[in-house]
Amino acid sequence: MQNSKLAIADSSTKSKQEETNMSQDNTSHAGRPGLDELVPSRYALKVGAIDVMVVSDGVLSLPGAMLGHNADQAVRAAWLEDKFLPPDVFEWALNAVVVRSGDRTILIDAGIGADPGLNLPRAGKLAQRLQAAGIDLASVTDVVLTHMHMDHCGGLLVDEVRERLRPDLRIHVAAFESKFWGGRPDFSRVHMPPGFPDALQRTAKRFLNEYDSRLRLFEKEYEVAPGVLVQRTGGHTPGHCVVRLASGGDRLTFAGDLVFQTGFEHPDWYNGFEHDPEEAARARVGLLRELAANRESLVATHLSLPSVCHVAVAGDVFRWVPSPWEY
Repeated sequence: MQNSKLAIADSSTKSKQEETNMSQDNTSHAGRPGLDELVPSRYALKVGAIDVMVVSDGVLSLPGAMLGHNADQAVRAAWLEDKFLPPDVFEWALNAVVVRSGDRTILIDAGIGADPGLNLPRAGKLAQRLQAAGIDLASVTDVVLTHMHMDHCGGLLVDEVRERLRPDLRIHVAAFESKFWGGRPDFSRVHMPPGFPDALQRTAKRFLNEYDSRLRLFEKEYEVAPGVLVQRTGGHTPGHCVVRLASGGDRLTFAGDLVFQTGFEHPDWYNGFEHDPEEAARARVGLLRELAANRESLVATHLSLPSVCHVAVAGDVFRWVPSPWEY
């Protein structure tokens, strides 16, 4: 895949030096907001003629058991130790993607927002980081939601985001997903920390109330723009989707929550947020086998930034092969 800078920001008033130089003066003075952060929060690449930018919404600290609640505790602990990770807490990356195809600017997932019932000090950064990347929310023509868990749709409920969205914004979500959250969602098979089921339901109901008139529902798949195809997989939630990008000879899949870090070596481990874990595991294995066979690039919500990677087959399981960070 050919990587390049994403030309979304209007840089007409900046010199090249202003765009590229970073100093302690404009980044890290305590008590004064900086122009940017001293952490990587975005990564730009090209998929043929399609511009892509992976943008971090921050990180979410969750119990390590959430990675595989059906796994033997000792096996899961050994996996975490092998990855030099603590046994009790796992830092979940939160990634969204901005895609520009033709005259369409598409935001894939919208971050977690700011639920008052949860303490999320290092998450909910998407609006800030889109602004730092020069991406005007008013330029977004479409939003695609892989599903309606709060870390994917909650960002649209933040006041300063909602008021900047264009009135003709189209929000694409699977009909199964809208129906699931519009009724009484089943949480009988999830293994979430206390407070999360209530927060998820609260956010999804509010989202449907706020944005019902802008929803564009589809059944199995829908082409949002040239080379941008949304496909329903189910499993994680009934209407969970992946987004397939294709242009020229390049391909990339944004897998949403179908693939986690454990999903390569242990694709049969059940994530605590999966509403139908068996179906999620089947969909995960199918997607990983396809990506390994066609050497397609992968990005996922909860793979560490920049997230861009490839998939290799290793016997009955898979290997996560991070792509080189190209400057």
